Amino acid sequence: MTRHRVVLFASTLVFYAAIVWAVVITSWLVRLDWQIMFFRPYQQWQEIHAFLDYYVVLGQRGPTAVMVAAWLGWRSWRQHTLRPMLALGVSLLLLNITVGAAKIGMGRLGPHYATEIGSNEMWLGGDIFPSGHTANAVVTWGILAYLASTPRARRWLSALSAVISLGVGLTTVYLGTHWLSDVLLGWAAGLLIMLALPWFEPLIARAEAWIFSLRDTWRERRTAPVPATPATPAPTAVGASTLRAPGEEPANPRDTGIAARTAHPPIVPLHLAHGPHPSRSERPPAAPIAPITPLGSRRPPHADRVSRSTTSARPVAGG
Repeated sequence: MTRHRVVLFASTLVFYAAIVWAVVITSWLVRLDWQIMFFRPYQQWQEIHAFLDYYVVLGQRGPTAVMVAAWLGWRSWRQHTLRPMLALGVSLLLLNITVGAAKIGMGRLGPHYATEIGSNEMWLGGDIFPSGHTANAVVTWGILAYLASTPRARRWLSALSAVISLGVGLTTVYLGTHWLSDVLLGWAAGLLIMLALPWFEPLIARAEAWIFSLRDTWRERRTAPVPATPATPAPTAVGASTLRAPGEEPANPRDTGIAARTAHPPIVPLHLAHGPHPSRSERPPAAPIAPITPLGSRRPPHADRVSRSTTSARPVAGG
């Protein structure tokens, strides 16, 4: 917030208060309002009436906010920043709060609903003081100049926003929807918002950082690795022993044969068994050893088998 901007803000605030005071005391400004109303500009220059009916839309909040938001949204996407959109949102929020509160608080009636000639029509339930069209034109088109990236663009956009807001204000007077004092206060109200906007830059920066942190957190959750499921144990190889608790069924039907072969405890040699060893007299008699065959095998000889070493007489064929 530069010193020059602070001086402009203070001067505009004094002008705002002066307009309100002039209307409250029913000064010359109120008399000028009535003179313009009786002049009926919309009847003097009827040839431009159709054009001004469309031109005044540049001061309506809905259409202008959509157009400016589309442009600033494209800029935000190109520059990878949310500052343009957040600045627009803050300015419109301030506009709704300040101008809306002033309208409801002062309750002035418009020219078409005036009840007494020469009165200021204050606190009668109206909502036209200050002019919302004029204040909205100043803020909506002024935000483009406020967010301009170069000094030259800022100067051109400032002039453009001033012309549009001035034209919108005078158009409402021409159509008879506002007093001239409503328009003057609307210009001051919109200018106060634009001059006060730099005070909200730290808030805009914190809001942008918070939104980006939420975006990064959401992206990290989306790209987080999925925890691996426990691997299924491989089936036991054929021939390997499988240890199970007593009474437990085999996990795989193919293990039935293996379990059957491993059901009996292994035979441990007597000299490796635990505990006291029996004496020679207490040991069971050893099994008889089969006689060794001529070929070195332990298979018992068969009585009906003839040794290959002996030859048998074969009948000789022929006569």
